[in-house]
Amino acid sequence: MNTYGWLALLPPLIAITLAILTRQVYLSLGIGIWIGWTILAHANPVAGLAATLEAMVNVFRDADNTRVILFSALVGSLIALTQRSGGVHGFVTFLLSRRWVKSSRGARLLAWLLGVVIFIESSIKILIVGTVCRPLFDRLKISREKLSYIADSTSAPVCMLLPLNAWGAFIIGLLTAQGVGDPTGVLVRSVPLNFYAIVTVLMVLVLALTGWDFGPMRRAERRVREENKILRDGAIPLVDETIIEMQPIAGRPHLARNMLVPVIIMSLAMPFFLIITGQGRITQGSGSTAVFWSVSLAIGVAGLMYRCQKLMSVRELTDLILKGAGGMISLALLMLLAFALGQTCKQLGTGAFIAQMATTLLPPALVPAVIFTGAALVAFATGTSFGTFALMIPLAVPLAGSLNVSLPLVVSGVLAGGVFGDHCSPISDTTIVASMASACDHIDHVNTQLPYAVFAAVIALVLYLLAGWLL
Repeated sequence: MNTYGWLALLPPLIAITLAILTRQVYLSLGIGIWIGWTILAHANPVAGLAATLEAMVNVFRDADNTRVILFSALVGSLIALTQRSGGVHGFVTFLLSRRWVKSSRGARLLAWLLGVVIFIESSIKILIVGTVCRPLFDRLKISREKLSYIADSTSAPVCMLLPLNAWGAFIIGLLTAQGVGDPTGVLVRSVPLNFYAIVTVLMVLVLALTGWDFGPMRRAERRVREENKILRDGAIPLVDETIIEMQPIAGRPHLARNMLVPVIIMSLAMPFFLIITGQGRITQGSGSTAVFWSVSLAIGVAGLMYRCQKLMSVRELTDLILKGAGGMISLALLMLLAFALGQTCKQLGTGAFIAQMATTLLPPALVPAVIFTGAALVAFATGTSFGTFALMIPLAVPLAGSLNVSLPLVVSGVLAGGVFGDHCSPISDTTIVASMASACDHIDHVNTQLPYAVFAAVIALVLYLLAGWLL
């Protein structure tokens, strides 16, 4: 039982509000964590500060957190290697010379297509979309904000619509724990009812085809076209610009395969490592371990290729790997703070409090819509869709049974709300990875994406209200 009441909402709300208003995301997250531990320390700010520092250290006690931070740093190494080898330049030149991608529409559609066809894991999908499409978007004068939006919006939503991955396995496990007789069947029947994921993926396709924009995204696109500024003045991308602007080795051919082979290896290795970590069952594998191993393997393959081509010495490869990882220090710090805030919210019972508020005194017809809203608030405040599923499904399943509401519909409300909140939250790991993969300012990504996500969520909410009356 939550004993802190509305105080449990203060840390994430203050952190998120400050980050959006001030654009000082690191300081904002730190303040949110400090406020949370001050509450836990019975309003003692000094004890709260000491607990805040300890919470940051304790992030590394969780192996999954550590692997996520490490693989994020190694992505910087992979970017540096492929950039310096000439692979990125060669790939862009190859596409433009074949006229396969000859317009901004083609580049947007390529990003959408990559996001849809890769559905094994959300982070690896974002990394591939960002790595492959960022140089194209830059060349064709499309904002980094647009790339990060497409990458983010085709990550978790697609994983939910094609749940042949760790996402699906996790949800099946939660449903099984609640005594659901046919958990796989319930999950499958919930997919066509996941209105937010469906609307989001279709909306990205429409925007990619038409080039239509609104809100801050329109201003970002106009800035690129009219002012030739990929990023706004004062923007701080999560990747050091010296890495992505690194010049390829002069006097050597710039081969597209120097980028494509490591990226393809990284993509194909992901399901293989999921099988290994799941002891033969891909749905039981560890996503963080598989991603970490996949990125590490891609770096090893890249290094071997470049040595065989005599592009770089072992020392040069080592220096580039370290330089690339060092360029991700800002991302590592951001993830550290986001994980620490998530743990703070867990100690306060923030998610459980929101979930309880969303499931009291409900007419049956409103249950799906309120479950969707409650899950969205939990995910937005805590920055985790998986944590939201774990909190909301134990509440939603018995609620659906007691009020005789369609179980697949209620489960879809939890999943859709969790994906929406996670999609919008500035402390979500997928939101952070999308900013990193596209080399975009994190708060710019959040601000430009939010109107689109809210628009899709409003449509989803209306559909859940209708479905609650009809089903």
